[in-house]
Amino acid sequence: MLENVIGEGRIRRLASWLIWPSLYAGGLSGTYFALGTKTPLICFNAVYLSVALAVGILERVMPFEESWLKPDGQTLNNLAHTVLTKGAVQIGAATVATSSMAAAMTLEPVIPTPLQMWPNDWPLATQLVLGLVLAELGLYTAHRIAHERRWFWRFHALHHSVERLWVINTGRFHFMDTVFKIALGQTPLYLLGAPLPVFLWFSAITAFTGLLIHCNIDVRTGPLDYVFSTPALHRWHHSKVLAEGNRNCGENLVIWDLLLGTYYRSARRPPADIGIHGHIAPGFLGQLVQPFTRNGVRAIHGLNFYPALNRHHPAPPATKT
Repeated sequence: MLENVIGEGRIRRLASWLIWPSLYAGGLSGTYFALGTKTPLICFNAVYLSVALAVGILERVMPFEESWLKPDGQTLNNLAHTVLTKGAVQIGAATVATSSMAAAMTLEPVIPTPLQMWPNDWPLATQLVLGLVLAELGLYTAHRIAHERRWFWRFHALHHSVERLWVINTGRFHFMDTVFKIALGQTPLYLLGAPLPVFLWFSAITAFTGLLIHCNIDVRTGPLDYVFSTPALHRWHHSKVLAEGNRNCGENLVIWDLLLGTYYRSARRPPADIGIHGHIAPGFLGQLVQPFTRNGVRAIHGLNFYPALNRHHPAPPATKT
């Protein structure tokens, strides 16, 4: 019924311009209220799941790519990676961050920290913009290294092995990939003494950006593509063509892509045939172990395959690195 209401005309076009900023603003508005409650983590997760549900419904109502609606057999694996690997690492990072800041608050009067350079007197919104730009450089660097260095690609390839983009595979990351990004993205904020609210808001923005850039919704973002990481840009990032797939490495913002020459935006329609030239183990546990084994790494780089895959896939022409 909702499909008939939106239709194919002016209403659908208007919706395509409004959906992305509305979901983003809705998620961040919900975060604002969640952080003001006595149970901020529980309330934030409720907001996040609500936005994810809305994305899932809209993917069915007005999909960007119809072929991505077909099952790929990886839904349970994607959920497992989101909850058991990416989620666990992020919870651990949040715990470390809180413990580190608590220790710093206790020890600072006795042992001054020379790197306590954070402008705590600035308005929180201005601090958050500064934190986003600084952390984004670390995330951009980690992401670019993961694409350009084979040793790191073995972990990041899991995320790019998806053959369709949709809400469920947003968190499909190997835990080593997640640790590497957190280390490079958040360490500068730790060293400079950023307060806890900056970390919380940075984490919330990153969570909603990740959810929305992987959505299979027909959205238009126009000039926002020159500020934020958007679905229009990230679909090119998942291309099998290296000249397209090794671009748009920004996590939340595209400032470093623009400054360092990795920004890519085209009037052409992004490819529907996405993925990697190598092969990833079919099961969740196998996907976690694969980057640590010699044969597994060779399979990731397209040099050999798992026996179960040999019958169905010809040798790939090249390796995405």
